Amino acid sequence: MAVTTSNKFGQISVSDDAVMMVANHATLECYGVVDLVSRRLTDSLAHLFRATPNTKGVRMTSDEHNIFIDLFVILKSGVAQQAVVESLKRTVTYSVEYFTGMRVKEVVVYVVGIRV
Repeated sequence: MAVTTSNKFGQISVSDDAVMMVANHATLECYGVVDLVSRRLTDSLAHLFRATPNTKGVRMTSDEHNIFIDLFVILKSGVAQQAVVESLKRTVTYSVEYFTGMRVKEVVVYVVGIRV
């Protein structure tokens, strides 16, 4: 499936994998994030056989005009978790909106673990 929008240049489609790759990259660039993790064992197995490697730890759904993103992260020990989560939400929202031209309705961050 793809995210689709129209503007003065015509109709633009962006694949879900491309949106998830942008979210993945933006997440890993944030201070305090160690890694993204798959939510379930089946997600890990699918990730092994998937052609696009940079979508681990990101789940995306969309409706006609909005994008919803879930992030599954491991944070660095000793950081202010709430500050990192808020920073992640703002950074991923900005990156995906800038890349797609569509509105990100919600970014939900699940802190799966803490690593030293």
